[in-house]
Amino acid sequence: MSIDRGQKIDLLPIAVRDRTFHWGERTYLMGILNVTPDSFSDGGLFNRPESALAQAHYLVRCGADILDIGGQSTRPGAAEISPEEELNRVLPVIEAIRRELPVPISVDTTKAAIAYASVKAGADIINDISGATFDPEMLPTVAELGVPIVLMHMRGTPQTMQTMTDYQDLIGESYQFLQARVEAAIASGIDKSRIILDPGIGFAKTYDQNLEILRRLSEFRSLGCPILVGVSRKSFIGRIVNQTDPQARVWGTAGACASAIASGADILRIHDVPEMRDVCLVADAIFRHCG
Repeated sequence: MSIDRGQKIDLLPIAVRDRTFHWGERTYLMGILNVTPDSFSDGGLFNRPESALAQAHYLVRCGADILDIGGQSTRPGAAEISPEEELNRVLPVIEAIRRELPVPISVDTTKAAIAYASVKAGADIINDISGATFDPEMLPTVAELGVPIVLMHMRGTPQTMQTMTDYQDLIGESYQFLQARVEAAIASGIDKSRIILDPGIGFAKTYDQNLEILRRLSEFRSLGCPILVGVSRKSFIGRIVNQTDPQARVWGTAGACASAIASGADILRIHDVPEMRDVCLVADAIFRHCG
């Protein structure tokens, strides 16, 4: 499909908790806090409320603008857990963080019931890797709650997605999917200013396709929503830098993050907040004329 890459759309700021997000002025950091035993990079490190709370304080102190809490691993092949187990993982952490920190909290879930309970416990944003396609109640629930939602592009499920990478037009098909999800969200009563889009790096994408998305990221800006990019420690970076240990992919991640900022990413979802904060400060000074 033909996409007008030159189209510039001014985005309305949104206020969440103690801060207002002025899109385009700087890059915002979403710090990852997985409270799981099996996430690909940090599984088992923060799956107790005490360790998760300590990590939350650390991420905020280092510059995280949002904390993204996930109780269900979405790595390729990850087993799905019950809603009860997911709630048992995320709610104590949300409640503990909310008692001590004013930072916006995002919950990484595809289940409307988890989204609802999480917001009632103190969360502020829903981050749905399925683009709100797994649970038909997700969009109406988010509309009722009146919170922002991140809609990501993917195919299949974490169990099947890496077998579903055959695209005729990767960018065009991803764009059309996200456009349809924006329209569905608006039809459900979600204000467009509360919709954030994620092209889904690593989700039903091959190594070459991940690179193509980063090269052509600016084409998604004409959808008129802030763009979130999640490249942190992912396997395509490991392939480039010949590093099998995800935690040793920090500077490879930095290169991908700088590329995303140059193409107009508004939020970076990352593990290594202090290092990526410096990347953002420098890349914003160059590409956004900040600082």
